[in-house]
Amino acid sequence: MILIIEDEPALATALATACRRLGHEAETCASGRAGLERLSASSLAILDIGLPDISGLAVLEKARAQAPGVPVIIITAHGNLENAVAARKLGAAAYLVKPLDLREVQQTIQQVLTTAPAAQPAVAPRPQMIGTAPAMQRVFLGIAHASTSDAPVLLSGPTGAGKTLAARVIHDHSPRAAAPFITLHCGSLPEHLLESELFGHEKGAFTGATSDRQGHIERAAGGTLFLDEIGDIAPSVQAKLLRFVEERAFTRVGGRTDIRVELRLIIATHKNLRDEVKAGRFREDLFYRLHVLELELPPLRERRADIPALAANFLRAPLSLAPETIAELERHDWPGNLRELRNALEHAAAVCTGPVLLPQHLPPHLRELPAKDPDAPLIAALATWLDARLAEKATYRQIHDAIESMALRHLLAHFDGKPTILARETGMNRVTLRKKVGREID
Repeated sequence: MILIIEDEPALATALATACRRLGHEAETCASGRAGLERLSASSLAILDIGLPDISGLAVLEKARAQAPGVPVIIITAHGNLENAVAARKLGAAAYLVKPLDLREVQQTIQQVLTTAPAAQPAVAPRPQMIGTAPAMQRVFLGIAHASTSDAPVLLSGPTGAGKTLAARVIHDHSPRAAAPFITLHCGSLPEHLLESELFGHEKGAFTGATSDRQGHIERAAGGTLFLDEIGDIAPSVQAKLLRFVEERAFTRVGGRTDIRVELRLIIATHKNLRDEVKAGRFREDLFYRLHVLELELPPLRERRADIPALAANFLRAPLSLAPETIAELERHDWPGNLRELRNALEHAAAVCTGPVLLPQHLPPHLRELPAKDPDAPLIAALATWLDARLAEKATYRQIHDAIESMALRHLLAHFDGKPTILARETGMNRVTLRKKVGREID
């Protein structure tokens, strides 16, 4: 039984109807104290914060002591930070703000009743590399080859497509898996700093160099060095890197002694290195030394079928995605690729107060996309209209007649008010149509 603690009769009735539609018994009460008396016999409570006798938050606090196993959905007419934080701290299973969307209420009820209580929603710290799209199958095959080789690997593809993850997967499945995996993002560093970060420096090499310091090459000894956005490095650094690739030897900035290091190189870029070579911005000899195995990661828009699995993999239980949320994700073009998808889910997890992510939890730029479904605006408007009629306790016959009346008025106007033409063009029985039209005129 679902207990509804709400002092507005119309809303309490609408909520009870929504619960019964899902196959649950529902009981309503208009005060916090009355609700506490019935709470222990309930499987779920829907609780308004603004009650006439005591605050809904006070009821929630007492409920956690009296019936800790009963999940509570908080509703309020005044969504604010204090209420939201307090409700989460007191263990509310979900937090909804009026005016309520009864579809969202029903989805939340279903999720709360089928999901065990869990900790703060979060996004998994490290996703797996998954996908069934043909483009990804080619990537997986390339990773399999790269994992059994020690040759340099060039990972190409748009920003955010998962090149860092691919590099990590190659390392983890290679014989070097137990050794270090060191990453350096070359595009974010100025020339002098990149050289120092890559090769290290000696004490006194420049102002601020107060001691000897290992670079990323030395730190990656025996393992894998992943150089991201290698297409952005300066010509002087390219020359020094070429020497290391050919001889496995280098000198620190300000140093005179050769240092030899054995490691595996994986590089990545969103640029076309062949074009960079033609333009004179990237050394041709370095390109061919590094271009032994190449894997091109596809943009997310070319693997839309993978989005549900990718999203589920990013999210931690018990968070799940409503079908309409998945539809929103699948129709976006994702210029930021996997990184943008992950960020969108982090945003949704942060603002979601229940166990299911709904479209309104997504970032605004995703929600504001024009719907590809031409019926979507009608469905949304009809849902709002139906919810209002249900709150007024309208019967199915009243709802049906009202919708039919609106449709007939529009169709008659379209066919110049002539029922005979309307019947012929729409395939409707003329006698039946004339009766319906007669009721409209009366």
